Amino acid sequence: MNPPEDVLAALRELRAGDLPTHGGRTLAYVYDSGLSEVDSLGAAAHALASSANGLDPTAFPSLLRMENDLVAAASALLGAVPGVAGSVTSGGTESCLLAVLAARDANPSVASPSIVLPTTAHAAFHKAAHLFGLRRVDVPVDPVTFRADPAAMAAAIDDSTVLVVASAPSYAHGVLDPVPEIAAAALERGVRMHVDACIGGWVLPYFARLGADVPPFGFRVPGVTSISVDLHKYAYCPKGTSVLLHASAELRRTHYFASAAWPGYTMLNTTIQSTRSGGPLAAAWAVVNHLGEDGYLKLASAAREAVSRIRAGIEDLPGLRVLGDPVSTLIAFTGDDGFDVFTVADEMKARGWYVQPQFAFETSPANLHLTVTAANHGSEKQFLTDLAASVDAARAAGPVTVDPAVAEFVAALDPATLTSEQFAGLLAAAGLGGAAGLPDRMAPINALLATAPAPLRERLLLEFLGALYTPS
Repeated sequence: MNPPEDVLAALRELRAGDLPTHGGRTLAYVYDSGLSEVDSLGAAAHALASSANGLDPTAFPSLLRMENDLVAAASALLGAVPGVAGSVTSGGTESCLLAVLAARDANPSVASPSIVLPTTAHAAFHKAAHLFGLRRVDVPVDPVTFRADPAAMAAAIDDSTVLVVASAPSYAHGVLDPVPEIAAAALERGVRMHVDACIGGWVLPYFARLGADVPPFGFRVPGVTSISVDLHKYAYCPKGTSVLLHASAELRRTHYFASAAWPGYTMLNTTIQSTRSGGPLAAAWAVVNHLGEDGYLKLASAAREAVSRIRAGIEDLPGLRVLGDPVSTLIAFTGDDGFDVFTVADEMKARGWYVQPQFAFETSPANLHLTVTAANHGSEKQFLTDLAASVDAARAAGPVTVDPAVAEFVAALDPATLTSEQFAGLLAAAGLGGAAGLPDRMAPINALLATAPAPLRERLLLEFLGALYTPS
């Protein structure tokens, strides 16, 4: 046996190579309140309940109480109407999966069910359609605002539609879809309508209380039948907890699962998982109860001020522009033709900041994505100073070019017919070979990947992922 202190020392050494999760320097993947007591409280609560099993609420009634409390809190925030019912899940993707599953199973007579999505909807809905055998009807969004087009969404609804989706806000651009108009179209056709508020659901209501003009998107909007909101985002709870709310228990019923057709216990599941550690649930319950309305209002105020300052600073920098009109805590911005935005991301990383690159898609150009949290409040000036220096460095470096012959070769490849050996060669050519991880400079790799059609890029990156998850 290895001494506990040695194991923990080894773990700390491993973690030293990760992006920082606190301090506001990683503007993706993590949500930092900036309050140390929130982290310590969440960790202590997690430890108290980590061995409890959410599989059977009659065996662990504390977990049942905590889940009902969290569902009630989320419901109150999102326009509680009588009868709202919900479940705590492991994250936004599971919440979205269950919303799609509930809609499909509520319509067993539809032979080839479909879901209507704006093209900016989160890829979790692509995953749901893939897993549950639904057709996706992808509806183009407004090419300038990146908001869903209500008329186009309404026109896409037909007799096969079991669910219509809108975002509050969309991840890629942080814009809020016109939920009332889309929900009205769904209601007219008798179709369920889901609002993906995984990111905005816990912060936009507080923005509204602070005076922001936030269009309605909750259950008080006629036609909205389900909403997802992540607690491990702007409720600042440890990962992973999300809440899926339905307008009624009847609507929720079809995402439950039961099986008595085996000799063991009757399996009853409220989510996709069976065994569920009570740790994340208890941690979320503790943090939500600790912060309360006043705490969340203060955190939302800090995040809102940080977003406002960063957005204004980006718009003041020559050659940069914000995409769409973000209403929440997400900002996507791009640059002019004089430099490569992926090089800007590399330069920012060299200065201690992680910003997320996003490839071009339809009318959305290649851009950089920021997830701003309360922890960014107070460091906006330094961020913008480093961003300006990074843009200058990218201009000096010039555009990243891909050999035309290589780009032509990559564009002609068929991912369905390539062998593992050929993919290995491509990975090596792209700088993704081996299991050593990524190089420090990603701009040349991203430029090459940008030339690949989406199916090839997906396959190439999946092969890279497989290489990463291969023990050395």
